[in-house]
Amino acid sequence: MRPEFYIGSMNRTGVWVDPSPTHPSEGSLSPEELTRYGRHLSLPGVGLEGQVRLRQARIAVVGVGGLGTPAAQYLVAAGIGTVGLVDGDRVTLSNLQRQVLYGDADVGKPKVGVAAERLRRMNGTVDVRTHETHLDSGNALALLSQYDIVLDGTDSFPARYLINDASWLLGIPNIHGSVLRFEGRVSVFGSPDGPCYRCLYPEPPPAGTVPGCQEAGVLGVMPGLVGVMQALEAIKLVCRIGQSLTGRLLLVDAMGPRFQEVSIPRDPRCPLCGTRELRALIDYDAWCAAPAASDSVERLVPLDVSMRLQAGVQLIDVREPWEWAICRLPGAQLMPMGQLDTMRSRLDPGRETIVYCHQGVRSMDAARRLAAAGFARVAHLEGGIDRWSLEVDQTVPRY
Repeated sequence: MRPEFYIGSMNRTGVWVDPSPTHPSEGSLSPEELTRYGRHLSLPGVGLEGQVRLRQARIAVVGVGGLGTPAAQYLVAAGIGTVGLVDGDRVTLSNLQRQVLYGDADVGKPKVGVAAERLRRMNGTVDVRTHETHLDSGNALALLSQYDIVLDGTDSFPARYLINDASWLLGIPNIHGSVLRFEGRVSVFGSPDGPCYRCLYPEPPPAGTVPGCQEAGVLGVMPGLVGVMQALEAIKLVCRIGQSLTGRLLLVDAMGPRFQEVSIPRDPRCPLCGTRELRALIDYDAWCAAPAASDSVERLVPLDVSMRLQAGVQLIDVREPWEWAICRLPGAQLMPMGQLDTMRSRLDPGRETIVYCHQGVRSMDAARRLAAAGFARVAHLEGGIDRWSLEVDQTVPRY
């Protein structure tokens, strides 16, 4: 069995140091706690010692959305002493299909505020802390250093690499989760002998090649399943029970259902946990957005597109018909991604062509395909119609 690692601090040589209780009373439970956590106390391997460890633990949940909300609920119910919620977003109507901690009345409110209020009502003995901010290279180390474990509930590559690098530099485990369509993935990164996220994905995929949940969709129950599994991994680490997913990637296929494991060896060439040449955080947004050297697609901000529309360019919408029914840009032609190759014969390859989608992922892929097919001047709208609504025309509905 792979060696496990425990909650504590890790020095520069990778040696984990077990923390000591901050005061003697942390070594016992109150009568109320004995009753609340009775089903834990009777479990072999957990018992009183494990429950005390849970109370001493501090876990940061970064991203209080589809993954973070179910994870936070079970962490709070389990009696984790301190749970930190990190998110700068507000609740939107489109969140409610999968982020079941929120309801209709919460739309427009800060996620961390709503989540904290509900979680405190679940278990008043837990210290639920809120950090209403987006994690970035400037605040990540200071913020995450307050915690023993990081649970990654984010949905973008820049955020995942940031959390991975920050947690490794701080010497704390990083519990990864991701979902798309009907599938999910879970792993644990950051042990002294195990890999990090960069060992699995040494470099981010080219910008615009991997769709997010907005473009590809996600079955609402999938984030709940994966988020609960992330909470399970955190509880196992704190209680020192079972075998963690260190060095293993668990693949969940809801349509089977099937659960598969893939081994993740540590990469000795990894600049973070291998050669250790990466000793500071970088600009992850810029790194993940870097275009390929041969990329001939022009990237336009909404104001640029607004001016070019007056010149009579071809404007192509590659979203799905249901999205087109919600909103569209004037003068656009609908050509969904799945039909683009057959419908492009309607276009003039000699004219300037601008492609857009919801948030700019599909449009980049479509623009590259058109350029490869011989279209001379192709551009795409950075940020898609969602960014257009924010910067040009706020009457265009966001979804």
